[in-house]
Amino acid sequence: MTDGDASIVRKRIVLHFPGFEPLDAHAHRARFARTAVQSTKVWGLYFHVGPLGDTAGAPSFDVTATGHGHQTESRVHIFDHHRLVALLTDKPLHRRLMDGYASAGRVVQNGGLVGYFRHAWRFGLFFVFPFLLVALAFLAALGAALAPVLLGLPAWNLVWSAPAAIALFRFVLIPRAERFHTLHLFADWELAVAMAALDRPEVNLWLERTIEAAREVLVAAVDTGCDEVLVTSHSMGSTIAAHVVGALLEREPELMQGRRIVFVTLGGAILQCALLRPARRLRERVGLLARAPGIDWLDVQCLTDSIHFYKAPVVALCGHPHAPQARIATIRLKHILSAERYKRIKLDFLRVHRQYVLGPDRKSSFDFTLMTAGPLPAFDFASFSQASMPEIPVIDRTGSEGPAVRGQAG
Repeated sequence: MTDGDASIVRKRIVLHFPGFEPLDAHAHRARFARTAVQSTKVWGLYFHVGPLGDTAGAPSFDVTATGHGHQTESRVHIFDHHRLVALLTDKPLHRRLMDGYASAGRVVQNGGLVGYFRHAWRFGLFFVFPFLLVALAFLAALGAALAPVLLGLPAWNLVWSAPAAIALFRFVLIPRAERFHTLHLFADWELAVAMAALDRPEVNLWLERTIEAAREVLVAAVDTGCDEVLVTSHSMGSTIAAHVVGALLEREPELMQGRRIVFVTLGGAILQCALLRPARRLRERVGLLARAPGIDWLDVQCLTDSIHFYKAPVVALCGHPHAPQARIATIRLKHILSAERYKRIKLDFLRVHRQYVLGPDRKSSFDFTLMTAGPLPAFDFASFSQASMPEIPVIDRTGSEGPAVRGQAG
């Protein structure tokens, strides 16, 4: 390998679509900076994360990875949807409950529940969980309200038991349920239904603005001479990324031509929306993505993550069994995290789900910072495993390759 070897990425443009979290671009940049510190310790590369700026249509920050004889410059554009999160969560409790259950009803009506349990039963349980938990809280409060009558006391006791039950539900049971981010998940399902049906004007307007912002980034990338355009997405962000890139393929396919483009879904939840019957446009865009020449699709999955469709062939299940399928790369958290940290988080399903974009404790076959800002081409991570770890190139001053630094577990 020489200093100019094409297998080393010198300059990269990243379009990152985060998951359904109440974090703006500043918060995502701060998270990336924290994970970069961990990755620096693990891989022996120095990652310098610059400040957030507003360039080419979307907030971005620059990351410089300095290794032995080489340097990689990456510009990471953040396409967060914290405004949609705020839109769906900033409303009275009764509206959040009503809208959430209405969305759940549409999921069931449009075939989602059957599809979830058919293709990823743990995701089916994830869907049921928040609605069942709040329903149990409501039944407990209803029982408290009716307790005087059930105990044979005069009906006038409902005058005090009903308000007491409402207070119990609002100030005791719901806060306890919120320890599991229940109402946040209600809003997540609202957005899932909206992204499937594309029937909410405010969501569609936001999506169109995001498509235009992504277009600006890709147009600007022509002049940067970058080696790689990387589109990464986490959780719900994978559906948004599929809509955005798919829409650009519909309208301006030439934007994607003549470039090395990698589309990476991390714990992707495209099927959360695509399995709903109204999601015809999303399924069409998944097909365009899969068939687009020059785009490699890598789907990173984790056995212990219940909030995605483990081992499910996303492209085929969207109605394209004969199209090129996404390459699946499976990871294990116990290979990424220390035994102590893994033990601490393994029962927190939302924390496990976030690990794709968080920092490592040890070298393993996957690292988000290394993929998005390091010298290795992103699609190389499709072939890494604990038996074949990422190798960080070492280049001497004459430009020839020295011994590579191979990662070892633990």
